[in-house]
Amino acid sequence: MNVLTTDSIRLHGTATNREDAIAEVGALLVSAGAVSQQYVSAMFARESSVSTYMGNLLAIPHGTNDSKDEIRHSAVSVVRYDHDIDWGGNPVRFVIGIAGKGDSHMEVLAAIAMTFSDMTAVEELLVADSAETILHRLGLDAS
Repeated sequence: MNVLTTDSIRLHGTATNREDAIAEVGALLVSAGAVSQQYVSAMFARESSVSTYMGNLLAIPHGTNDSKDEIRHSAVSVVRYDHDIDWGGNPVRFVIGIAGKGDSHMEVLAAIAMTFSDMTAVEELLVADSAETILHRLGLDAS
């Protein structure tokens, strides 16, 4: 099972603040059947204790260690925003929700880290016109 599919990618998120963005990526994880609603609550708890802002317009909210039992299978959700979201004083345009069971999500995390360490790649993601393009740019498509 792929942990990131086009069904879990949104090109035009609707959130205008950090809390709504966490709810938006969390809802994608829930709709994928990957996590319970309690896991999304744990994503808020994690954010209140430590920011998940990563730099280069990226935040990666995820649950607390105590919420691992709320994960049914590993999954990743990606939401891109048309305008900056204020993430504790930092601009964010990509919010990537992570739910990891075991280490099946580690390859995806590594691909995300590599891509977002390169601002040219981030700029390409900002103008990507399809979920398939985002998957391809992250190096996570099946081809």
